[in-house]
Amino acid sequence: MRLSTVILPIYRWNDGGREVWQRAEELGFHTAYTYDHLSWRTFRDGPWFGALPTLTAAASATSRMRLGTLVTSPNFRHPVTLAKELISLDDISGGRVALGIGAGGVGFDASALGQEPWTPKERADRFGEFVPLLDRLLSEDVVSHDGRFYSATEVRNIPGCVQRPRLPFAVAATGPRGMRLAARHGQAWVTTGDPKLFESGTPEQSLAAVRGQIGRLGDACAEHGRDPGELGRTLLTGFTPDRPLASLDAFVDFAGAHAELGIDEIVVHWPIADSFFAADEKVFERIATEGPAQLARG
Repeated sequence: MRLSTVILPIYRWNDGGREVWQRAEELGFHTAYTYDHLSWRTFRDGPWFGALPTLTAAASATSRMRLGTLVTSPNFRHPVTLAKELISLDDISGGRVALGIGAGGVGFDASALGQEPWTPKERADRFGEFVPLLDRLLSEDVVSHDGRFYSATEVRNIPGCVQRPRLPFAVAATGPRGMRLAARHGQAWVTTGDPKLFESGTPEQSLAAVRGQIGRLGDACAEHGRDPGELGRTLLTGFTPDRPLASLDAFVDFAGAHAELGIDEIVVHWPIADSFFAADEKVFERIATEGPAQLARG
C-alpha cells in the first residue's frame, strides 16, 4: 500500500509553500499531488495558484517524492499545450511526474472560458478524444489529428518524456466509458468512492460501492484483453462517509479494509485549518510516518 498526499495550491511559494512540499517529502509520502483547477468550491475567493507551475516549483524543491495532478480535465485544457507542459515538467523533475486525469464536471472551471457547461455526455465524448490524443502527443515525436473536438497539426514534442514511453496516466472514472479509457490508456485508476454516499451513507455501504467499481474496472480490462493486476488502484480520500484522519487507528482500519478490496494507493489531503480539510496535524504526521508500517504488518 502506497500512502500519498494532495496539497491544494493555496500557498504562496515564498511564504510557506516550498516548506509544505518539502515537509511532505520528509514525511515519506510516495507522491504529492495537487488539484488542477482554476479555483475550487469554498476556496474560490481565496488564494489559488496554477497546478503545473506549482508542481514545477515542487520538482525543484524536492528530489525523491513523485509529483502529480489529481486531476487534470478537459474543462480548460487542450491536449497540445498540456503535452508540452507535461514533457517539460517531467524533464525538470527527473521523471517523477504522473498525470491524474478525469472528464471534469460542473462548477467554475466548466464555464470559465466563456462556454456553456457541457452535458455529461459531451464531457464523456470530449474525454474519449482527449485521452488518446494526449497519449499520442506524449509518446510520439510528431502528431497530427483532426478530431471532433481537438486538432493537432504536425505537433512536435521532442525529446519526449524522461519516463518511457511516456509519463503514467491515473484515470479517474466510475462510469463504463471512463473505465474503458483507464483499461486502455491508464497505468492507474482513481476513485473517490460513491459521491451519493458521502453525506448519508455508511462506511460499509461505501466499501461495497468501491468493491463494485473495482469489479467493473476488471470487466473493462477483460474487454481490452488487459490483466487487471497491471493497473494501479488509487483512492482519493475525503469524499466517503469515513473519517480516516481522526486517528492513526482509524486510518489503519480504513486503509486496511480498502487494501483488501485491491486499492494499492491511499491519498490523504494535507490539513488546512478552518476548512473542509481540517485535521489534527500531529495525527496526520503520525499517519504518514507510522501508518504504512502498521499496514505492512497486516
